[in-house]
Amino acid sequence: MKGRLCKVCFMNRRSQKGSETGPASGVILLLLLAVGLVVASAAVKADLSGNGQAASTQKLSGQMPADFQREVDRVVAELDQIENDTLRQMDKGRLDRQGQIRTLGKLLLFDKHLSVNQNEACSFCHTPETGFTGPIASLNLTTVSYPSSVRTRFSNRKPQSYMYAPFSPVLHYNELQGDFVGGNFWDMRATGYRLQSPSAEQAQGPPTNPVEMGLPDSACIAYRLSHAPYRRLFEMVWGADSFAIHWPSDVERVCSTPRPPAANDEWPVHLGAQDRARADHVYDGFGLAISAYELSPEVSPFTSKFDYVQAGKARFTPQETLGYELFRGKARCNECHRDGGPGEEPLFTDFTSSNLGVPRNPAVQIYFEGSPDQSGYTPNPAGMSYVDPGVGGFLLRRKSLSGQLNPDSEWIKRAPQFAGKFRVPTLRNVDMRPRADFVKAYMHNGYFKTLKEVVHFYNTRDVLPRCETGASGERVSCWPAPENPTNVNRRQLGNLGLTEQEEAALVSFLRTLTDGYSMPRQ
Repeated sequence: MKGRLCKVCFMNRRSQKGSETGPASGVILLLLLAVGLVVASAAVKADLSGNGQAASTQKLSGQMPADFQREVDRVVAELDQIENDTLRQMDKGRLDRQGQIRTLGKLLLFDKHLSVNQNEACSFCHTPETGFTGPIASLNLTTVSYPSSVRTRFSNRKPQSYMYAPFSPVLHYNELQGDFVGGNFWDMRATGYRLQSPSAEQAQGPPTNPVEMGLPDSACIAYRLSHAPYRRLFEMVWGADSFAIHWPSDVERVCSTPRPPAANDEWPVHLGAQDRARADHVYDGFGLAISAYELSPEVSPFTSKFDYVQAGKARFTPQETLGYELFRGKARCNECHRDGGPGEEPLFTDFTSSNLGVPRNPAVQIYFEGSPDQSGYTPNPAGMSYVDPGVGGFLLRRKSLSGQLNPDSEWIKRAPQFAGKFRVPTLRNVDMRPRADFVKAYMHNGYFKTLKEVVHFYNTRDVLPRCETGASGERVSCWPAPENPTNVNRRQLGNLGLTEQEEAALVSFLRTLTDGYSMPRQ
């Protein structure tokens, strides 16, 4: 009976399309730390239900910002507004085929009802004004990772931007180069081997990851979409019979269960073979539509100052010019963050991976998730001893939390040489932010908070002395040891010999990679 009532409430809420609307310097960092943090074990509201009300509370360890709940509510309301605006646009005009699939992909990204508690959209960790990465400055400054649909669970890494993600090739091993190339996610686990699209397979990861959107079965996406206000658009794109699925009577209960499936019941939504195949088809359409939206000019527009300069429509300042020369020369950035060659679009990545020797970030919330939560799930059994294995961890494991498989048994033997390595991200929009004092986090664990810190680390990692985390002079005159000392890249960074002025010039150039550049008025 409870499941039936939940289903009725869910359907009624989803039918009301327009009803859910809602309203760098070091000194700045110190002020934010002083004002924004609460000591360990601060109690915060958690586990928002579908209607936005607090369902339960649980103490979170580590350093939680005082504005946690307020900022979470703000982001959810803003994403609701984007979804509602997109629904109105869908209803207004006639869309061509490309418009249909892109609009569908956008709606899927901004729909919070596709999570276990119906409170977290894919885009919760990836908002437009920050370059489709983390939208809460106080979390970027502290926990780095973002809360899941179960608000007391956090993932282990900083949210990556998915701008330009569809340009990544299917993951493969280049024998001559001795390197893996392609894929998505920090550890490359969205290989693209099945859909031939890493970005589509990346989109399929968060919905069933217990520390993200948290659904226990991918079929729950099909079930929730069968009640969505844009169901007809999905059917127009992927077939009128997409949702001709016979659902078991307990499907609502199962899809609202915030814990992973039992080992002996991998697919807890019990479907017949034909219905399971149809649900899988919906899940593939889900990923492919999101990838189509990410490929659109709304997400991957190539409209930075750099692009205007390359088109002969703008000029770099002298400092930006020096920065670009350093980028391609003395600083060696272009060896991994390629700016393109003949016939190439400049994507500022080579799609490989590297261990930069980034220090451990003790504020990442995953370290404090070593005991069972209210649902009996333990996100990180290793607790404080956890070390992120990076690409090597994916290669060793046959299955990840989000379900992606290592598809090639030959890759397993290569895992040791990729331990501690992480995918080289694009530098496009690396400085996109809603305001000048908005704090972003950089690298897989968010250790760095400014581009100045990043460049200084690349330049001086192997020159400055070692120090403990929190020591006086950290990030300026000394660096802590690498989080994972295995396979550290000592060939392309660590002792670049850049002056302070050259470091500043590099930062100036990196800021030209922000999309949405406007030509100055003459």
